[in-house]
Amino acid sequence: MDHRRNARQRLRAAWPLGTLLMLAALGGCAWDPTAAMRPKPSVYQQERFQSDETFSRLFDASVRDTCEAARRALLSQGYIITTARNDAIGGVKRFQPDGEVHVEINFNVVCVPEGIDGAVSTAFVSAQQDRYVIKKVPNNTSVGVGMFGSISVPLSSSEDSLVKVGSETIPAGPFYDRYFSLMLHLLGDMR
Repeated sequence: MDHRRNARQRLRAAWPLGTLLMLAALGGCAWDPTAAMRPKPSVYQQERFQSDETFSRLFDASVRDTCEAARRALLSQGYIITTARNDAIGGVKRFQPDGEVHVEINFNVVCVPEGIDGAVSTAFVSAQQDRYVIKKVPNNTSVGVGMFGSISVPLSSSEDSLVKVGSETIPAGPFYDRYFSLMLHLLGDMR
């Protein structure tokens, strides 16, 4: 009787391992060894140019007022304004999600008039996210030794520097929808 109970307990203990081995075997069946050798499509080939993925909104306001609302929206969220014209705004904000990872968002807004009287305008918005990591760069020093020239001696100290490891345009979607909603709210407050 104890022998059967021990056998059942061993079977229950082996169940998760057996399941994992079976899943690994099935995953191996789906693996395509030629997939790594196929060329990946170029980034520009993935560009869709669909009308439902726009980086713009129409506002019932002049170009000047629309760009002012865009500027105030960026300022209210902690962006530093880098460009401020009547028809264009630029801003930047920096984040540090990890101790050694830095993220920077560069925001660009261009406002253009629509219609004959310019009472309506479109704001075109694009934001780029850049990722940086901290890299340690060792310091060397050179010592002049008479007729032998100079000798480079490594020191134990190092300098930290930020190295860009990635950059991408933030895709159309909720990020911009929130921004446009804030602009619309600020336009209402400005009136």
